[in-house]
Amino acid sequence: MLIMEREMHNLFDRFQYNSRILKGERKALDPGFVPDRLPHRESEAEKIAEILVPSLSGQRPSNIIIFGKPGVGKTSVMQFVEREANRVIDTRFSLKLKIININCGVIDNPYGILLNIGNHLLGDWEDKLPFTGWPIDKLFNVVQEKIDNFGGIVIVVMDEIDRLVKKSGDGVLYQLLRINETSSAGKLSIIGISNDLRFTDYLDPRVKSRLIEETLVFPPYNATQIYDILRDRSLFSGILDSTDDSALQLCAAIAAQDQGDARRAIDLLRISVELAEMKQLEKINDDLIYEAKKKLERDIVTETISTLPLHSKIALLSIVLLDEIKRGTKTSMGEVYDLYCKATQRIGVSSLTPRRIADIVGELTNLGLVDSVVQSFGRYGRTTMISMNYDGDKIKELLMEDDSIGMLQDVKPSQKSLTES
Repeated sequence: MLIMEREMHNLFDRFQYNSRILKGERKALDPGFVPDRLPHRESEAEKIAEILVPSLSGQRPSNIIIFGKPGVGKTSVMQFVEREANRVIDTRFSLKLKIININCGVIDNPYGILLNIGNHLLGDWEDKLPFTGWPIDKLFNVVQEKIDNFGGIVIVVMDEIDRLVKKSGDGVLYQLLRINETSSAGKLSIIGISNDLRFTDYLDPRVKSRLIEETLVFPPYNATQIYDILRDRSLFSGILDSTDDSALQLCAAIAAQDQGDARRAIDLLRISVELAEMKQLEKINDDLIYEAKKKLERDIVTETISTLPLHSKIALLSIVLLDEIKRGTKTSMGEVYDLYCKATQRIGVSSLTPRRIADIVGELTNLGLVDSVVQSFGRYGRTTMISMNYDGDKIKELLMEDDSIGMLQDVKPSQKSLTES
């Protein structure tokens, strides 16, 4: 009888969704949403449009590199400009202009870059290019042929271009940039978007001179600017009347302290709405913002640690274990590397070089998991001193969910390495 009763009721029957908060478009609370206006980024959008306007007359525009920290509107502004450009393209049937978007955080190898460009230039009757199997030179020749046959301007927007360069080098950029010198008809421009202001240091001088024709740097938002962005999003999503103004100001203040990241502010507001809906509340107040902040931080750290490469996890675990032993005292890079090598030996993987581990510690610092600072010891030289920037017990718990890392729970540094440090 009990089984029959269960079969009669759906799992979702006991959950009744009736938002008392959201009266408009939920998508407005998505950081990837591109609004019809961009508060405090109008000048940047106009500058990009000014650089690209020759393409509307069939002339190749300058290459652009856009720099800025995460959440300062780089991608949103570029998508806004692209949408405006496509409106012009749609009304001018003779205009040969194609804008291709590539996220180099997802497509980070030369074959994938060329494949993406080539497939965007296929005719309606043509089959897609093979996902794998062709020599890279053959694929490049086909892409160049497609650009020539198109006979117009191809603008390739490469978001997170720094990740492509760091992982696969700049060879594919060199190939693409040379198309303008060898193509008889089609021309190509690149717009690179980067979170790393130093990524151009990795470029070959031949690539650097061709690629960096125009540069834009997006400054972080301040609290007032983020507040204006949140009011716009609240208005479009229909939650403005259900949100305390102090809650919006708190959201903005938290995000401004976090390097002016508007994306974080929008995430906080979105999670606050979700919490209000679950609790069947009719108002978003400061308490919900604080609760959302805790939830967001927990979710971000969990996702960040779970997606770290194996050697980054081992290095991070080494820092956590040393922090436990030293009870919060800063740890030297030498201590971290010694324990890292002991850990890699335990699980049977080859150790990376000290320089590569130093790079990994820098990456962990950028992620906010640890703090690192170079400290001088006079005639004894310099070393990087490292400390935890997050709850070590929580990080250790998350790391131990990886089976390989679980084998390292009892690994300990030698007393000699601690004494020598």
